[in-house]
Amino acid sequence: VAVKKKKTSSTGKIIFRVLIIFFGFTFLSVGYFWTLSRDLPSLEQLENYDPDLVTRIFSADGVLLKELYTQRRVFVDLEEIPADLVNAAVASEDRRFYSHWGISLRDVIRAVVINAIPPPRFRQGFSSITQQLARNLYDTIGFKKTITRKLKEMITAIQIERTYTKEEILEMYVNSIHFGHGTFGAQAAAKRYFKKDASDLTLDECAMLVGILPRPATYSPINNPERAMRRRNIVLRLMRKQNLITQSRYAEARALELRVTPGRDDLGKAPYFTEHVRRILEQEDEALDLNIYRDGLIIYTTLDSRLQTAAENAVMQTVVANQEKLNSRLFKDRDEFEELAYLGIYPEDSVKVMLEGKAPLYEELRDKLLVQTAFVAVEPKTGHIKAMIGGRPDYYDQFNRATQAQRQPGSIFKPFIYTTAIDNGYAVTHQLLNQPVVLNIQSASGEWEKWMPSNYDGTTGGLTTLREGLRRSLNLISVRMVQELVPPEVVANTARRMHLTTPIRAVDAIALGTSEVYPLEVTSSYATFSNSGVWSKPMAIQRIVDRFGVTIKEYSPHREEVLSEETAFMMNDLLRTVLDQGTGGRARWMYKFTHPAGGKTGTTQNWTDAWFVGYSPYLAAGVWFGVDDPKVSLGSKQDGSRAALPAWARFMRAAHDSMGWKHKDFPQPDGISKEKICTVSKDFPTRYCPVEEEFFITKYAPTRSCRIHTEGSPRRSRERSG
Repeated sequence: VAVKKKKTSSTGKIIFRVLIIFFGFTFLSVGYFWTLSRDLPSLEQLENYDPDLVTRIFSADGVLLKELYTQRRVFVDLEEIPADLVNAAVASEDRRFYSHWGISLRDVIRAVVINAIPPPRFRQGFSSITQQLARNLYDTIGFKKTITRKLKEMITAIQIERTYTKEEILEMYVNSIHFGHGTFGAQAAAKRYFKKDASDLTLDECAMLVGILPRPATYSPINNPERAMRRRNIVLRLMRKQNLITQSRYAEARALELRVTPGRDDLGKAPYFTEHVRRILEQEDEALDLNIYRDGLIIYTTLDSRLQTAAENAVMQTVVANQEKLNSRLFKDRDEFEELAYLGIYPEDSVKVMLEGKAPLYEELRDKLLVQTAFVAVEPKTGHIKAMIGGRPDYYDQFNRATQAQRQPGSIFKPFIYTTAIDNGYAVTHQLLNQPVVLNIQSASGEWEKWMPSNYDGTTGGLTTLREGLRRSLNLISVRMVQELVPPEVVANTARRMHLTTPIRAVDAIALGTSEVYPLEVTSSYATFSNSGVWSKPMAIQRIVDRFGVTIKEYSPHREEVLSEETAFMMNDLLRTVLDQGTGGRARWMYKFTHPAGGKTGTTQNWTDAWFVGYSPYLAAGVWFGVDDPKVSLGSKQDGSRAALPAWARFMRAAHDSMGWKHKDFPQPDGISKEKICTVSKDFPTRYCPVEEEFFITKYAPTRSCRIHTEGSPRRSRERSG
């Protein structure tokens, strides 16, 4: 009996220990899986598949300009994915996909056996398509090769299989997998490697894309074409082995050469413009509850890709010419070159080669040695930005000189002075003395100094009309206008009314354009003349559309009447004279731009800045050239007509020709009349006067008869046409 009791006691202890071990293991397992499950997606997350999608920015004429994303993915329905791509993925990645429930046990066992061979390490994977989808969709699973990650992946895969059909899983899979070079999903990969939609992929292209999947960097067809081709052929062989393609299709696809046409440029088209748009969108993020980097938005902009191309071509030609002239000056002036190029640090020969465009210039030298540019074109009636360049196209940086650089305008500011005079009743025939005047100005240190401005060419003259003063860009006439007709404060108010937002200093030097301006703002101000005195706010975005095609926000032009129609017309006629007969004449006789247009050259002291801003009834455009360091000169005689006008004229001619715009004149309002006047006195002519015709705001037309040609009786009647 004692023996039996002892045996019973021993058996009980064994059973107890087994139960302890069993429950302990069960408890630990449950605890471990509970710990794992805390980081896994919830049922709600599984049922609401919401991948990060690419936001695409389009031009007004439908050209893709730029994509914004954290992961480069464009979602497409499974119906738009070729069957060959799906079959290639199944053949290569998971041949039992249609029969397993998230995990292929046979593949798991095979991988465990292979990986257990001493020394134990990961040699063979066993991730099904569903497991790959699990780790692609949910960051909490991760990509590290650990047992914990595998268990998380398997649990999530089983949950996915219970939530979705096989077709839905395939659709999510082909839209989530990484194809290398920052592309996610079949559509993005097709665009990246072949410049086509996924629906247009051929068999060999489908096989190549699937071949990339195990190691996108290693098998990149761009960086490693031979490896990519070998992987493509392996995938084709697997497809043939599983009877997913015929022998003839297999042989035909295998015989083809690799046909990769890389279709992505990180900068995109019009990079300064798209960066301008991106900054606007970031301001809209919070107001509209958007995420521009993951919501798959479509942004329709105002830019026209045809005009952008014309602008880039025109500007680049002028950049090259201006850089060559700067190089020539620097190479001859050893002292200046040594100072600007830090020749004690950088080798002279290398810097010269770089400045000649044969290699990129050292970044530290760019702000002193590179000719830079800003260009913008706007539609006067709407304010739509049609082209934008924020820096020379061959040296992109994120500083947009069209919208962010404040530079002295020089003579392109003079139209604001003339506008003020006309607005205050002065006729374009009003005459001022083209002679020097001594002014008191305050220096940067606060001391008062004598200042005697001069004309650009050093000439002087007698009485000169306002029209002639602007045609020849005479500094002395502008200075006298500010002294005798329109005070600096009134001119500054006009500039502000025409939406120059930079501080315009109301001082005597305002006559020569010494207060800095933004290229975009001064161009849109000039567009006001073309649009009969109505200013249109510069506008870059037309509408924002969500991934489902629903318009989230539509932008409308913002217009404001800032000048009378009559004043705008008179300025059009004055600035047209500049282009037809004045400092802007090269646009006509050299570059053959013949459309009705007006414009103005601008040059600052020591040839630091060169400008041309002008417009037609269709388009206003402004261009600036200079060096980022405002102390560096473009070179002697590099004025607005030589250094800036060529780019403007080339662009305007190309733009009008390519868009098929017909010759159209600026409308003449009812309050304008054309009068016959004496060519000498500019008064109402007598019968003895030599006569010319001139436009006037009707209420300010001359009424006094000429006092110079007084023989006989002055004619009393007035001939007027309007």
